Amino acid sequence: MSNEICVFEWRYGSREMRELFSRKNILRTMAEVEVALLYGLAKVGICTENEAKKVEQIIDKIDVEQVNELEKKLGHDVMALTVHLAELSGAKYIHYGATSYDIIDTAYAILFSKALKLTKQKLKTILELLISYSLNYKDLVMIGRTHGQHALPITLGFKLANYAYEFSRSYERLCELEKRLVRIKMAGAVGTMAAWQDKGLEIEKYTSEKLNIPPHVISTQVAPRDGFAELVSDLAILGSQLDRLALEIRELMRPEILELAEGEAVERVGSSTMPHKENPVTAEKISGLAKVLRGFVITELENIPLWHERDLTNSSSERIVISHSLLTIDEMLDSTIRLLKTLKIFPENMEKNLNLTRGLIMAESLMVNLTLKGMPRHKAHELSMAIAREAEAKNKAFYDMAVENNIVKQYFNTEELKDILNPGKYLGSYSQLIERTKDYVTKVISSCV
Repeated sequence: MSNEICVFEWRYGSREMRELFSRKNILRTMAEVEVALLYGLAKVGICTENEAKKVEQIIDKIDVEQVNELEKKLGHDVMALTVHLAELSGAKYIHYGATSYDIIDTAYAILFSKALKLTKQKLKTILELLISYSLNYKDLVMIGRTHGQHALPITLGFKLANYAYEFSRSYERLCELEKRLVRIKMAGAVGTMAAWQDKGLEIEKYTSEKLNIPPHVISTQVAPRDGFAELVSDLAILGSQLDRLALEIRELMRPEILELAEGEAVERVGSSTMPHKENPVTAEKISGLAKVLRGFVITELENIPLWHERDLTNSSSERIVISHSLLTIDEMLDSTIRLLKTLKIFPENMEKNLNLTRGLIMAESLMVNLTLKGMPRHKAHELSMAIAREAEAKNKAFYDMAVENNIVKQYFNTEELKDILNPGKYLGSYSQLIERTKDYVTKVISSCV
């Protein structure tokens, strides 16, 4: 937990998240845990409350450089802080009965709680933006694409409601995660509380109450690492969802499509040599950082299996993985908020692209309606596909080919066929689905803060 944040110090992550994982705040948080333990020790009569107050009063005087020098001398980060606190305060019972990871893992619990609160606040903003977009553009018809090909008509509101639903599932995951992750570990070496004799559970209880964080039910010398792996995995899932949205915007910003675009693209230099370029660099940054997040998952999964009651193989990697995972998702969330707030929408291009295939996208509607009129479904599919292929080969509109087809004429008149092949009338239950999504997302947000 003592390493510098390197590139994140100046490029990635908000000021709040960077400060949370700064060396100074990490040491302060560890000191707060030592104070809470001292209050717990005082409650059971091992020391006086004055011991705890002595340390509590000097927390703001922690000298990062002095701790760093002590760590170089002692070769142990927690012992360096303990010695520094003792020298500043004159307290004698600092760290009594505790092991290093009582302090480190409990400090992590505090940091996790604060980091997840910040993460959820930003994710909530994204959810609210997406729901607002999905309602405002509920009826804006555009082409839906599968396999990169024109499929069926949808609306922009429907498209964005899908993202809102996916992000709400990550919101749920982060809320569920907290009850397994945000727990103190205060149980001494190997986890038996032996140094505190018969007072261990009481000390843990009072320390827990002081920090207002529940304890793990049982642990070895370290908190169970499955919770850490769950955190990084959940962040990577959220990051991949953000990547999916960013990728969608990147694709739809292509000049030959241009249905959506980054609003900030016109305000910055797109290329050092091509003055005309307007690049989706914010969306591309989101996609690039998602790769980093996914890579962190493997490392944290590898930290679950430790030797016996613990070894040190998790420590070095977690100094990087934990803070950088949260800083990475923080940067991605901020970038997504900015992307959505400045999003440019081009309805005229959506209409143009909707008609690009000259009605071929309505072949399914023809097939469905022929089936409803009594034609076997497989025969209706065969006929609709044949008409579509012929229209494409002859560069004619799908309606023109269908209205001339002798079989189709037996089932529909021209007005009926126009109605059947109208993209705006082949949107199914899109409106109800958007409303259902809005209600679901609202419920998710209100159930967990």
